[in-house]
Amino acid sequence: MEFNVIEVLKEAVFGSLKSVWSIAIIVFPLMIVMEFARKYKVMDVISAGLRPLTRFLGVQRSAAFPLAVGLIFGLAYGSGVIIQSAQEGEIDLRSLTLVSIFLACCHAVVEDTLLFVAVGANGWLLLGLRTLAAFIVTMLVSKSVKLAYEAQ
Repeated sequence: MEFNVIEVLKEAVFGSLKSVWSIAIIVFPLMIVMEFARKYKVMDVISAGLRPLTRFLGVQRSAAFPLAVGLIFGLAYGSGVIIQSAQEGEIDLRSLTLVSIFLACCHAVVEDTLLFVAVGANGWLLLGLRTLAAFIVTMLVSKSVKLAYEAQ
């Protein structure tokens, strides 16, 4: 068996570029949609719809859209929206932390659930447990983050 370094490097570079392109063709349009959503107040509608969830998690109302994107599209795509929101100062550090923790436990709920259902898992049980775990972990961290901020 012959090991060809050039072929391995070539495959690694082109494979990486293909992955970056696959993410970019989703993330860039999402960011454009996000700008239009802000301009035409769609963000307000999304925020209002997710207000019970953001209130329960103890995060800012402006965290609703990044939270929705992460829940629907997953971490790879949602992270672009989350990073942009953070860079533009729309989300404070506490909300950013809590949304990230929630999404670490529960993201891409449609796609992931359907993938596991396809291999025989109970979709409702899976979705329920992921959501419950996300709420529990986020609430525990929320309490400790609140205590850490109060201690400063």
